[in-house]
Amino acid sequence: MKLKILVGSGRKIGIFTLPFLVAGVIFNVLFPKAFLVGGPPETLKWISAVILVPGIVIWIWSVVLILVKVPKHELITTGPYALVLHPLYTGVALLVLPWFGFLLNTWLGLLVGLVLYAGSRLYAPEEEKILARIFGEKWDNYRKTVLFPWL
Repeated sequence: MKLKILVGSGRKIGIFTLPFLVAGVIFNVLFPKAFLVGGPPETLKWISAVILVPGIVIWIWSVVLILVKVPKHELITTGPYALVLHPLYTGVALLVLPWFGFLLNTWLGLLVGLVLYAGSRLYAPEEEKILARIFGEKWDNYRKTVLFPWL
């Protein structure tokens, strides 16, 4: 199985996100007070943990499904993929990075997560065209059944 197929649009999304991540880390080091979320407060710690735990589970579950199904040339339609078209990108961008950042007392995770999400929205349609070409009607039927296709 070619790594390019497993990665999908991830390489382009990563390249899109990397400058924001590097700049964010540099500014976070140079101006740490500007990035603080206030401790984080106890409430934010709990909210972050409550969202982060399922976010990590969804992320790992998505990776496992990719590693198992893609080499078999199977369309993934179960688990997190029944909820959103791209749970790996969406999960990391919205459920892992922001909340992990808050636990580290920085809103940098939120910024990077939003940029990653924007990158996924920018490059995912290219990946979806390839999936439509490969899987045809199966892909069309799958898209109709996804609970939150816009995420």
